[in-house]
Amino acid sequence: MRFGVNILNFGPGTTPASLVQQALDARELGYSFAMISDHVAVTADVHQAYPAPFYDQFVLAAHLAGRVPGLTLGTTVTVVPYRHPLHTARLAANIDCLNPDGFILGAGTGWSRAEYAALGVPFAERGRIANEYLAAIRAAWSEDPTTFRGDYVSYEDVHTAPAPQTRPGLPVWVGGNSPAALRRAARLGEGWHPYLATLPAMRAAPALVPRLQVRVTGTRIDGDHPVGHGTLGQIREDLTALADLGATHLLLDTNPDSPGLRATAEEDRRLLELLAEEVLDPVSGTIR
Repeated sequence: MRFGVNILNFGPGTTPASLVQQALDARELGYSFAMISDHVAVTADVHQAYPAPFYDQFVLAAHLAGRVPGLTLGTTVTVVPYRHPLHTARLAANIDCLNPDGFILGAGTGWSRAEYAALGVPFAERGRIANEYLAAIRAAWSEDPTTFRGDYVSYEDVHTAPAPQTRPGLPVWVGGNSPAALRRAARLGEGWHPYLATLPAMRAAPALVPRLQVRVTGTRIDGDHPVGHGTLGQIREDLTALADLGATHLLLDTNPDSPGLRATAEEDRRLLELLAEEVLDPVSGTIR
């Protein structure tokens, strides 16, 4: 099992130096991959949860690839309908070629109706668009030139080099907790990448690569709860259960989803260090 860290690429006080430091901390603590979230138009609803400044996930991944070697990089997740699939395919493949440790494309449909409106993309059709775009992205990684004809995009004989390091393409982790997302993961992805999911919900996944919000409590949580919440002992038990379910990667997220509750960068590092000392071993990929 591999353990990774979600790079918090938004909010007051976030700077190029602080972003590089997050990646350096993750690498120095032994974590093997880092992923970055996505918003293109920071509308009012987005700003409430992910306040500006918001650094673009692909630009930041390329920046980190040149400054913090030794980490696989990725997106958690790219909102697929926001960009033309040829653009997404090229961005991901370029970063994969620039980063010796590779790139993972996390893929989802997003949640902000206002952001979709700002970008001129139909919110109600986001699932169908995502399915078509993912098929087009996969074709672009394996065909040069590529031709695609769909309901939302059509093109012919477009050259796509450079190809990703691995053929036929990069690993795609499909985000979302809905039944539609799970079906999309089975059809179009190498893994299911849910967020704030419970253990019972994740027993349905054949290839599991979840993102876990980490929230350490003083007492155990009774009943179903998001994996990653609870006492250190409870989190250890839940991660062991995920390993038994066949999870290959676990992405740890220190963001509380509320700007008012967000910890300092130093506190986030101490939390990741505590987990590495008491719960998991990032270097060996085992649960303590």
